[in-house]
Amino acid sequence: MSVRVERDTETGVAVVTLDRPARHNALTLGMARELGEVWRGFRYEDEVRAVVVTGAGGRAFCTGIDRDDAGRVPQPSSPYAIDDPLVAVGPKANDLWKPVIAAVEGLACGGAFYLLGEAEFLIAGETAQFFDPHTTYGMVSAFETVHMAQRMPHGEVARMALMGTAERISARRAYETGLVSELTPAGEALAAAVRAAAVVAAHPTAAVQGTVRALWAAKEAARAQALAHAPHLVTLGNLPADRQAELFRARGGDGSHRVR
Repeated sequence: MSVRVERDTETGVAVVTLDRPARHNALTLGMARELGEVWRGFRYEDEVRAVVVTGAGGRAFCTGIDRDDAGRVPQPSSPYAIDDPLVAVGPKANDLWKPVIAAVEGLACGGAFYLLGEAEFLIAGETAQFFDPHTTYGMVSAFETVHMAQRMPHGEVARMALMGTAERISARRAYETGLVSELTPAGEALAAAVRAAAVVAAHPTAAVQGTVRALWAAKEAARAQALAHAPHLVTLGNLPADRQAELFRARGGDGSHRVR
C-alpha cells in the first residue's frame, strides 16, 4: 500500500501520507482508489476529528498521476465525456467535511492540486515549490486550475498554469498570495500541521464540520459549474497521448526553470 494512515486517539488527529518517495509520491491508480476509501472511511470514525495530508520523503508532496499509470486509463470516444482517475482523490469529492490540513515539503505540482484544492489550508516548508506542468506537455490544465482558482488570485493561477515547467512558485510567494497560510523551516511543515489539527480537533466536532461546510458552500456553486466544463476542455485541447509522451520524453533535465 502506498497510502499510509496514522491515527492519534488522544488528539483526534489522523495523518494521511502519500508514501512513494522514490517516485516523488506520484499517484498510481491504486493510490487514487485508496485515497477515496480513506476519506470515505473517516466519515464513520468519530474518533478522527481532523486530518493532515502530506507526502513522504521531504522531496515532494505529490507530483500528480504517475505517467506509467496515466496511459492505462481507457477513455470514451465521445468528446462530451472523460474518465479522470484523480477526480475523486480529494476529501470533499468523497463527502468528508472533517477539516483537512495539507503539509507540503518539496514539490507540489499538477494532480497534487486535486488534494491541495480540497484542503482547508496549507502549511509549507520554506523550500516547497508549486507549479503546473500541463501546458508544457500539451495538456489542458482544467481541473487543476479550477481547484487553484479557489485559493489564489486569478493572475497568479493563470501565470502558473500558462508558464508550465518554465517557472515555479516558491513557498514564500505562495505564502504572499494566500495559497499557503504558514511557512516553516524546511522539514517542519508536518509537525506544524499536526499541531494546528490538534487545536481544531479539540473543538466540538459538529460545530467544526458545520463551519467547514459553510466555508465550502460560499464558493461551491462557482466551483461546480467550472468543473462541469473541465472534461470538454480537456477532450478538445489535449494533444494525442503519443504526442504528450513524446514531449514528456524530450523534457530537459538541466533544471532550467525560474523560481519566483
